[in-house]
Amino acid sequence: EREREREREREREREREREREREREREREREGKRERERERERERERERERERER
Repeated sequence: EREREREREREREREREREREREREREREREGKRERERERERERERERERERER
C-alpha cells in the first residue's frame, strides 16, 4: 500500500515537472514574439528615417 502511495506521489511530481516545462515553453514563445515586435518597430523607424532623408 505505502509502495503504491509513493508511486502516485512520484507520478504527481513528474506531472508538476511537465507542467512547469510547458510554462517555460510558453514564456519563451511570448519572449520571442515580443522580440520580433521590437524588430519590426525598429524596421519602421529606419523606414521613416529614410523618408525624411529624401
